[in-house]
Amino acid sequence: MAELLQYLISGLAVGMIYALIALGFVVVWKSSSVANLALGQLVLFSAWFTYGMLVQANFPLWLAFPLVILFSLALGWVIERLALRPLIAQPILSLITITLGVAYFIEGVVTLIWPKSVAALPRFFPTQPIRIGPAVVSQEYVWVAGISLIVFVLLTLFFRYHRMGIAMRATADDQLAVQACGIPVTRIFSRSWMFACLVAAIGGILVSSIGGITYGLVETGLKAFSVVILGGLDSFIGAIIAGPIIGLCENLGGGYLTPIIGWAGVKDIIPFIIIIIVMIIKPYGLFGEVRIERI
Repeated sequence: MAELLQYLISGLAVGMIYALIALGFVVVWKSSSVANLALGQLVLFSAWFTYGMLVQANFPLWLAFPLVILFSLALGWVIERLALRPLIAQPILSLITITLGVAYFIEGVVTLIWPKSVAALPRFFPTQPIRIGPAVVSQEYVWVAGISLIVFVLLTLFFRYHRMGIAMRATADDQLAVQACGIPVTRIFSRSWMFACLVAAIGGILVSSIGGITYGLVETGLKAFSVVILGGLDSFIGAIIAGPIIGLCENLGGGYLTPIIGWAGVKDIIPFIIIIIVMIIKPYGLFGEVRIERI
């Protein structure tokens, strides 16, 4: 029972990070119909930049975190302005391909600046474990889950009540109507990429605080993509619900299947198995909009 509770709590915490990162994919897709294939590299870049601010530059937390946030916003603006805006009105395949190019470019920059493959961020959370029923759980997972939940609430309020959030939702529904109201759609595209880089930075910091910084963070972005597939490409609610589901499946499957199969890597492939199953059974995801088009 204690082992099961540990798997459940850690799976929920990691799943909420996946959901948070997946929101960055969803908002870009909803506003511009572009699949952000650079999601994992954005998580990796943000984590290493945080390491640079906290460890290499030795900035205090109160200064380093705002700098990371500003950097992520600036990175999103640069990506949209220099890489994607020149391709507006081009075939959608060109836009998707350029995000793949951005991904490899970012990975190359990270390798150039931080050639070592593993690093650790300073401890943000208390290290003393806590007891939840019969289970002993690291406080890091509890803090990560709580912070992710707070960010979810703030983002929900932003999209529901803030003028820019309302404009971004409207752009997803009808770009021509938004233009008719005098709102530049290109500005919405820019804000969506800034938002995607912001949540990637927050997700990168949270997941690195648990497992350290490795190039496996790129896989974290791919696992967040499995959240998008399960929840639906254009559904915020789908991402929030699918994230914990993916996290639970990954942790429970890894915990109970590894001793049976004898292969520790089974945990890492579970999200991608879920992608295949969902694409076969329900290709639009749990909450995605079903589109019927004439061929």
